[in-house]
Amino acid sequence: MVLFWKISGSQALLTMQKNFSDVMPVLARHNGEWTGEYIYFSSQGEILDRHKSHLICRITDEEKYPYYQQNTYTWNDGRTEQFELYATYKQARIWFDTERIQGSCWEIDSKTLMLNWTRQDIPKSYFYEMIQINEASDTRSRVWHWFENDVLIKRVCISETKIIT
Repeated sequence: MVLFWKISGSQALLTMQKNFSDVMPVLARHNGEWTGEYIYFSSQGEILDRHKSHLICRITDEEKYPYYQQNTYTWNDGRTEQFELYATYKQARIWFDTERIQGSCWEIDSKTLMLNWTRQDIPKSYFYEMIQINEASDTRSRVWHWFENDVLIKRVCISETKIIT
């Protein structure tokens, strides 16, 4: 069991949750392995880059980090990149604070997650992401808005299919 704070009006209640899906049910539907493609566009709509993706998204039993994600990117020229993200839970969000990113994710409705984060290696950058998952929880679409110095410089469109639950 993991201990979570649930907020009800102005009153905070400490409750035991048997499952993370009780507190973030939309995020829990993303649990599994996903493959897809990232396409990077300039702010004018020109394709800048594209690569394949394989993401592992896991709700864990870890009290400190109830969410884990591993991203593997592969380009047609053979380049690869892989990194891991861990997140804590508080205030109805998961929070990332890693060497790569800092930010949070929260649920908007029964199909939508929103994220905002900064990249540690790209000064004065910030990102907003919207993730839509379908009713069957087996496909999702994601869009990033990438800002540097408060100017939109890129959009990233991502389409993914769940390959393992």
